[in-house]
Amino acid sequence: MRRKTIALSCLVCLALLSNLAFAADVPSDAQKRTRLGKYVTAVEAYAMYLKDKDHVTIIDVRTPEEYDLVGHPAMARNIPVMLRTGQFDPAKKNYGLAPNRDFVDRVKAVAGKSDLLVVLCRSGQRSAAAANKLAEAGFTDVWSMVDGFEGEKVADKDSPDYGKRVRDGWKNTGSPWTYDLDPALVYIVPVN
Repeated sequence: MRRKTIALSCLVCLALLSNLAFAADVPSDAQKRTRLGKYVTAVEAYAMYLKDKDHVTIIDVRTPEEYDLVGHPAMARNIPVMLRTGQFDPAKKNYGLAPNRDFVDRVKAVAGKSDLLVVLCRSGQRSAAAANKLAEAGFTDVWSMVDGFEGEKVADKDSPDYGKRVRDGWKNTGSPWTYDLDPALVYIVPVN
């Protein structure tokens, strides 16, 4: 009887730990935190996908331009949370972004509210914002990929890679990515 109890306890512990196997640390950057508190790294996200391809949807929330020109996970659906405005912001030294008003509706068209979703952006901030929008809309199993597609910039000023995104992130960890566009996965910008 004691052996059965120990064996059962071990199985329960393993079952509980299997859910924790895909859980990155809570990001120190507040802009990368989500209401649901579900975080994965690029390596973990790809492992989740491989474990259950039919029930894990990877959503790339970057702009269509980034998805096309920088590359994307081969199986990721592009549904941008923000869209380019075409306006250059000299203070920020970049082109402005504006919220994509049909983001949640586009996700609802491809996923149910209890489906497992992994959202990713360049480096983790927009994916957190996307996860929060989806949580507000009633989605319950949304994971934010904290290191994004490109990863974080190298902060070591003595490194030849200073300022480059060459560590972590989907693109730098050996997970499959492509420049090829699959018509079933790309975002089609609505024509007004």
